Formats: sequence, C-alpha cells, structure tokens
Amino acid sequence: MKIAVAISGASGIHLGLKTYKLLPSDIEKYLIINQNAKTVAIFEDEGKIFYNEEIWQGPASGSFGLDALMVVPCSMNTLAKIAVGIADNLTTRAASVIIKEQKKLLLAPREIPLSPIALENMHKLSTLNVIIAPPIVGYYSEPRDIDEMENFIIGKWFDLLGIDHDLFKRWKC
Repeated sequence: MKIAVAISGASGIHLGLKTYKLLPSDIEKYLIINQNAKTVAIFEDEGKIFYNEEIWQGPASGSFGLDALMVVPCSMNTLAKIAVGIADNLTTRAASVIIKEQKKLLLAPREIPLSPIALENMHKLSTLNVIIAPPIVGYYSEPRDIDEMENFIIGKWFDLLGIDHDLFKRWKC
C-alpha cells in the first residue's frame, strides 16, 4: 500500500506528523508539508518528504500509484480548493488525482464552528466518496490522556483506509 499524508495549515501539525509516524512499516509512505511545517527533519529516513510547492512531484500524477491520501489537518482553504477543483499546489493536485482515480481521500477538517460554506463543501466532497473525518474523540474508548485521544482518532482514520493497527481499545460486548 502507498499512502501520502499531507499537512495543510499550521494548527494541528502535530496530529499530521503523528499520523505519518504511526503508519505501519509495511506501508510505502510520503509526507507533503507546507512552508510552516518544514520542522519535520526527524522523519527524514522514514519515507519521502515533498514540499507543497513542488507540484511536479510524484503524488501529482495518477501513474505514481497512491492508494490513499490523508490531509491531516485539513484547513478550510485546502478543503474549499479541493471541493472546486483548484489544484495549485501538491496537496490539492494530489487530491484531484485521487478523486479522478477513485482512490481513497481522507480529509480531517480542524476548524470549529463549521460555517455553512464549509459544510456545503464537505457535503459536496462526501458525494464524491471523499471521507470527511474531523479529529473527534470517541469517549467510549475511555481515553486517559491526550496521547490516547489522538491514538483513537488516528486509529479510526486507519480503519477507514483499511490499515491494521492496535491504537485503541475496541468496543466489546
């Protein structure tokens, strides 16, 4: 499996980096970051890092063969661009390709409250089979700290993409 994690915006960068880091080692992984997130040198040997300005890089092409793209966090600006087909950077171009190729695209919008415009864009994307999955905690997992809350969220995202993990305690009857 080949997955890219794109970090959009400045708020919530930590969650995007943690998602990238927790991807299993058998997954070929790529990280797409913007100017505000260039502090990710600690990930140099764990995959390939692309900068959002490098629109010519592999994820911009269907022949690159991404199976999924996760935009974590997803700014409302990026979400809006994806919703209307603006492909002016590597993240939005890769998203456009993923939609065209009918692969899995997961967007994790990070802003509250949600405006009617944002909700309309999310609805439009969901009709195209884009997964809209904000980072919302499931309290039934009984998280004890922020780390467990984040693991639950990331685990739910992995579930949506068919990635095996043991990041949270599953519901049992």
